[in-house]
Amino acid sequence: MRSAIVVAGTRAPANVHGVHGAAGVTQWTCLAGRAGLAGEWEAVEWARIPPGGVSGEHLHTRTGEVYVLLAGQGEVTLDGRPYAVGAGDAVLTAVGTRHGLRNLGAGPLEWLVVELPAADGAEAVGSTVIRDLRRTGPVDPSAVIGGPLRLLRFARTVPGERVTHAADGVEHTLFVTAGGGRAAAGGVRLPLRPGTALTLPLGTAVALTAGRDGLEYVHAELVVAGAGGDVGAGVGGGGR
Repeated sequence: MRSAIVVAGTRAPANVHGVHGAAGVTQWTCLAGRAGLAGEWEAVEWARIPPGGVSGEHLHTRTGEVYVLLAGQGEVTLDGRPYAVGAGDAVLTAVGTRHGLRNLGAGPLEWLVVELPAADGAEAVGSTVIRDLRRTGPVDPSAVIGGPLRLLRFARTVPGERVTHAADGVEHTLFVTAGGGRAAAGGVRLPLRPGTALTLPLGTAVALTAGRDGLEYVHAELVVAGAGGDVGAGVGGGGR
């Protein structure tokens, strides 16, 4: 049986207090989880902290994690070493890494999270910051954190352009960051606006049509074991 595309958004986030032991409030939304997906996803999430806010340092013992910074300026620590980060940067965090995030800007710091269970027997290389994923992408996160996530990029389309994503051997998460348009899947039509997330289970497909301001979205693609998927993206520059 074909699963349904998972549609979610950021308009009504939860307020979470004391994330990873830090004081203050984090706004948070789960955009997709394991349910209904064939691939090795843990979760796709969105988070936001106010100026001065902190997502506390913590050790990843079971999962790897990808952050894509969507808005604001901050500082991420990787095993105690600080790195300045801002909108458009990506952070790849391997299993066994301690990391945290602090908002150093005048406005909210927002980021997208893709979390993945560690692959059995797989060795992660480490963790890194990729500067300006819009310019340096696409990247292959598996080269750093291991696992089946093989593509991470910002995708951009011009007004009226139509693109199709099919979950054939792979599964996709798409998160709209700018512009707008509409999505069509089977007989269902829905508007696209910043903060809209679509996650495509194996066997589904969606057509995106950009509106008058074009459409930009974060695109993550995960190979499903045994489903015949193969992604050939290389690692982009800018890692630190």
